Amino acid sequence: MAPKTNPKLSGTDLVHADDEFHGPEVAPSLSVSTTFRAPNPLDGPPGEPDMWNPTRHIYSRYTQNVSTRAERVLSKINDGYAITFSSGLAASYAALVYFKPKRVAITAGYHGCHATIDVYKRSRNAELPIIGIDDDFQPGDLCWLETPLNPTGEARDMKYYADKVHAAGGWLLVDATFAPPPIQYPFKWGADIVMHSGTKYFGGHSDLLCGVLVAPSLEKWKELWHVRTFLGNMMGSLESWLLLRSLRTLHLRVPRQSENAYGLAQWLSKAAGGKSHDGIPAGVIEKVWHSSLQGVDARGFDPKTQLEGGWNPTFAIFMTKEKYAALLPHSLKFFIPATSLGGVESLIEQRVHSDPGADPRLIRISVGVEDLEDLKNDLRKAFQGIVKHPKAKL
Repeated sequence: MAPKTNPKLSGTDLVHADDEFHGPEVAPSLSVSTTFRAPNPLDGPPGEPDMWNPTRHIYSRYTQNVSTRAERVLSKINDGYAITFSSGLAASYAALVYFKPKRVAITAGYHGCHATIDVYKRSRNAELPIIGIDDDFQPGDLCWLETPLNPTGEARDMKYYADKVHAAGGWLLVDATFAPPPIQYPFKWGADIVMHSGTKYFGGHSDLLCGVLVAPSLEKWKELWHVRTFLGNMMGSLESWLLLRSLRTLHLRVPRQSENAYGLAQWLSKAAGGKSHDGIPAGVIEKVWHSSLQGVDARGFDPKTQLEGGWNPTFAIFMTKEKYAALLPHSLKFFIPATSLGGVESLIEQRVHSDPGADPRLIRISVGVEDLEDLKNDLRKAFQGIVKHPKAKL
């Protein structure tokens, strides 16, 4: 399966979707003001403020110019109404407050979201049953579907779970962090709310924290705005400015990262099962996970249908030895040993250092925009080095 491209993500939209909020500046200014001058009532009634389309700002926890502009761009490219939060986990908590689910169906995925659900349960001082996504649903259930899945990058069938939970009278939240536009569009497949950790691909430069919820209607956006405002989870001015700057190049970054990840995953998969391949020594890689390697499942789900604009740029490999997994991230030149994902630079980590529940042989790779052959050569040399490393033989 070759890399895919999708013209739906428009560079023109990324650069101009917020033009209605432009002043005379070409690049927006960074405002650090928390509060704004009120209109004089003697000049006429100011009218009710419009938080979606503000003609004036009151207090930066409500709106401010740059965050409004970033949200307008995010709304355009996500086919909905986007609202930003101070972090991905802030967005996940706000989603729980918004839905008020009777039960949450969640299986695997980012450990931080599981922890947020636990915190939400404590705040309610009440039981909130947790079930798996393949259990039977009931009215009021929230199916929390992360796809592609952290850390493996495997895709899940959104339409199947949307139909299942809707038939029971529940809702589907899709955490689409691993596959931003133009890779996938969850509303097409039945999502009720779409969530992103904007820290990752929307930010794209490892220099901001951001969460995003996308609603399918302005009415639902206003409900989320109310939740955000009174949880106090607004993005800061600097982070909003950095986000808007980063969104301008999303259509250039993500397809390149997607193509690189596809190339690496396909190349590495030929060494899976401990085989030798193209300079990768035998006995190093046990398994490679990536959506492009899944194939069609028993229900007929084909990831390439859902991932219409490319393959997710983050995936995982399973090393044959824990020592190899510990040595690999620190044996590379172009891959930085660090957690997180989505930045222009390639990152690699032994996942257990971030997620204590991960197998210590699991390595997560976030692929950047470097040249593919340079990344291959870097990994090839590192694999060759770790098998000879004295500590690998202990």
